[in-house]
Amino acid sequence: MISSVITSETDVERTNVERGAAVEARLDRIPASPYLWKLIALLSLGGFFEFYELFMTAFVSPGLIRNGIFHTGSNGLFHLPDQAAFAFVTFLGLFVGTISLGGIADRCGRRAAFRGFALCYAVATTLMAVQNTAVAIDAIRMICAIAIGAQLITIDTYASEIVPRDLRGRAFALSFAIIQSAVPVLALLGWLLVPHDPLHIQGWRWLVVIGGAGSFSVWILCRFLPESPRWLARNGLLGDAERVTSLFERHAEAHLGRPLPAPDASTPTRVGKASFTETLRPPYRGRIIMLTVFHLFQAIAFYGFGNWLPALVNAQNRNAPRSAQVSFLITLAFPIGPLVWSSIAERYERKWQIVGSAAGTAVFGLLFAVHTAPSGLVVLGILITLMNSLLGYSSHAYQAELFPTRIRARAVGFVYSWGRLSTALTSLIIGFLFQRYGSAGVFALIALAMFVVVVSVGVFGPRTRGLTLEQISD
Repeated sequence: MISSVITSETDVERTNVERGAAVEARLDRIPASPYLWKLIALLSLGGFFEFYELFMTAFVSPGLIRNGIFHTGSNGLFHLPDQAAFAFVTFLGLFVGTISLGGIADRCGRRAAFRGFALCYAVATTLMAVQNTAVAIDAIRMICAIAIGAQLITIDTYASEIVPRDLRGRAFALSFAIIQSAVPVLALLGWLLVPHDPLHIQGWRWLVVIGGAGSFSVWILCRFLPESPRWLARNGLLGDAERVTSLFERHAEAHLGRPLPAPDASTPTRVGKASFTETLRPPYRGRIIMLTVFHLFQAIAFYGFGNWLPALVNAQNRNAPRSAQVSFLITLAFPIGPLVWSSIAERYERKWQIVGSAAGTAVFGLLFAVHTAPSGLVVLGILITLMNSLLGYSSHAYQAELFPTRIRARAVGFVYSWGRLSTALTSLIIGFLFQRYGSAGVFALIALAMFVVVVSVGVFGPRTRGLTLEQISD
């Protein structure tokens, strides 16, 4: 009797493993459809307001200085400009959120985590808009950043799991086009609102409230998002996983006007929950180390340039009105870049896209530091932004591919967190270098950081092109 029960339980477990593998195989043969792109657009809209918040430092700080809340020179926290302290607490919060809350999406589901973090950010950032001291603003800013850090991990994880293997690079590129359009929107709003007081409300407060209201709208719009079928299957919710997969298939068949082809033969993979300690065993340990080094150094270039863009341009041009125009023109490349790179997203190995973009950022950054003419600054600034866009979308797709579904969010959160800690510290370092050495000192640091990125990913990064998530991660 006991033997038959054990055999029965083993048969059930084997059947569940096979059903989970079948769901993954079915997902990977689903072509692009309007329904799939709608889901990516909704996730990207959430990412839009996260990016809006990340890059707010550069555009809200002039208003806080104008209204006497922030101080320049050595009068701020740590005897640095208050803008540096604001950036520091932002990325310290991102570090806390990514390293401590990434596992929530693995435990509770991608959809629940995505919506929950969006609501937390919306509430916190709205509270920040009514504060009147630098200390209060920095404290609430850190709470906002904790929610944002966890949200960005969830978006990457969710998107990688619902997009078939032949579309992952393109989907991330197009998603980043939406997400990074937040930067020129911020620049335009900063230009129009921050120097003024519409309806007798200080312009910087409008900038903050718009971000909170947008995130609250995302929370409402995304209430009908389906859960990731891969997460459902790996957590034993096979009936729900098959139901959501069937939904994807029906939409794809309606778009094509014919039945989908049969899925490829599936390879049974492990079903169930896992612990973070699994990331410390081969083959994931080497990937964890490689991506940790990558994030520690890539964040210096990506956020060092983006968060200090107006100040860097002004230091080179010394003409505030013209510098604002130059900064706005440069930010237009943020959404254009991913659209340009989407044409090569699936043609070249992801790791070499990362290496090439890092090398380009270093070269164009050093050239930017020796130019003063507005036209030259615009061209070089756009080239740096294009390189950063390539680095951004390709690295987000790459890191999500390297780990299995059962630990994907917490592994990505762990490695991603070190980039946020790096940026928190380098916000202070860049403030120091900028005060003493100007743009040349800042771009020398960026070039050095990009050299480390080239070595870490180029030498130690595995290949992923054309492989399923299960082939890459398991």
